[in-house]
Amino acid sequence: MNGNQASSRFKLPRFYPILDTAAIQACGLSPLAAAEAALEAGVQILQYRHKEAWTQAHFDEAKAIADLCASASVLFVLNDRADFARLIGAGLHLGQGDLPPVAARKIVPDQVIGFSTHNRGQLSRAKEEPVEYLAIGPIFATNSKLRPDPVVGVDGLRKLRPLANKPVVAIGGIALGNAQQAFEAGADSLATIAGWLPAGADRQRLRQCVEEWLRQTATSA
Repeated sequence: MNGNQASSRFKLPRFYPILDTAAIQACGLSPLAAAEAALEAGVQILQYRHKEAWTQAHFDEAKAIADLCASASVLFVLNDRADFARLIGAGLHLGQGDLPPVAARKIVPDQVIGFSTHNRGQLSRAKEEPVEYLAIGPIFATNSKLRPDPVVGVDGLRKLRPLANKPVVAIGGIALGNAQQAFEAGADSLATIAGWLPAGADRQRLRQCVEEWLRQTATSA
């Protein structure tokens, strides 16, 4: 697959929820239950993000979610792990400190790959990478990363967006209250780790929150 050709055909869903294992469990839910609620609500993409050491239980959980997504024709993406993505047939999202996309493409030759960028230099270099979409962030301050990159801001996103030759997902501190700003600055999609998780969430409440995200992002500019 030629990354540039594939990216010209690839369309990002406008709402991109991330199943961060730590954030989900802090809400009192399992990632599998959260995935089921999100799929029932109608999401078209899900990312599984586990930043600690992987165990067999985490792999089995990711595989179970991948199977659910496949049954629903929803794109499933793994964060960081090209090897596991290949094993379960998932897409892959890479950060600046992960395996370079050109190397990862040899492991997952036919899957969607996304790549995070945080500044003008990284974004300019990423234009040549064999990936389908680029992430830019953090757009707003975020508590979801231990060592977050400097905040890009809405104005920064607006200036950086013309440099990208692929669909762009905005990430970092994204919530319903600022979603419109990110879309107006040029984002094709909004990714969120904590912004789609209501306090004290149960499965029904989480599904309702996802439905609201889908309604609002569907009508945003």
